[in-house]
Amino acid sequence: MTAPLSTTPTPTTSGDGKHPSAPRGRLGSLGPVGLVLAGGISVQFGGALAVTLMPRAGALGVVTLRLLAAAVVLLLVCRPRLRGHSRADWGTVIVFGITMGAMNGLFYEAVARIPLGPAVTLEVLGPLALSVLASRRAINALWAGLALAGVFLLGGGGFGDLDPAGVGFALGAGAMWAAYIVFSARTGRRFPQADGLALAMAVAALLFLPLGIAESGTRLLNPTTAALGSAVALLSSVLPYTLELLALRRLPAPTFAILMSLEPAIAATAGFLILGQSLTPTEAAAITLVIAATIGAVRTQTSRKPGLRAPEA
Repeated sequence: MTAPLSTTPTPTTSGDGKHPSAPRGRLGSLGPVGLVLAGGISVQFGGALAVTLMPRAGALGVVTLRLLAAAVVLLLVCRPRLRGHSRADWGTVIVFGITMGAMNGLFYEAVARIPLGPAVTLEVLGPLALSVLASRRAINALWAGLALAGVFLLGGGGFGDLDPAGVGFALGAGAMWAAYIVFSARTGRRFPQADGLALAMAVAALLFLPLGIAESGTRLLNPTTAALGSAVALLSSVLPYTLELLALRRLPAPTFAILMSLEPAIAATAGFLILGQSLTPTEAAAITLVIAATIGAVRTQTSRKPGLRAPEA
């Protein structure tokens, strides 16, 4: 999973709410658009790697390994303070962690049952619905209708070709992604830098640990499995969060959101290259409709905010 579609992720601003200066060095030299696209590619290819790991550790085991490895890295890098936070602060970060864990768990249960491209397309409906509801403009009925048309095409009129449980898990992951957006913003206002993200990742890892042990047991201790799980964490969490953080220091949030809407297409490509999951012409058209609906909803929402630069073509 990646940063939200319609809001700036937790670690994108400094403690005073201002964007830091533009990054320098090799990563910064890619340009902000290149950084976002690199982050999206990293996430989806990490998701494809996770699918190949599931026969070794199961869906819940893979989630546990990913969350644990990502939490360790973020805690070591951020070194968040544990004192000086109110009960409301801790309540927010705990709910954020629960949301993050549920989002990851539901998504991996989905990709264990249906192809990666359709899974991400269904998941994106959560942030899309949040964007449409937040805007409250009549034109958003068009974007909602376009997205529903894409979902109808994707399901062949009834999802006869997709596992119903996989579809349900993907839609549940989308709902959790929408909640993730809300609590990511709240956590960002209460904790400086990426401290809240690091603490929430630790909460998610601790909550999922019993589930992973129950499903996979000692298989989680296999060196190869642990190494692959760490690679999934690097590709799906640590690297994309870092790239997106760097990009958002120079890239307007609306442009970032539109670039993020390309994730279903990136996921379909990763599924084809790594997992051999090809799309039918109908499924490709469905993904295109959902992407178009997401871009339209983002442009509609951000066009009302005079403080934000219009998205670049």
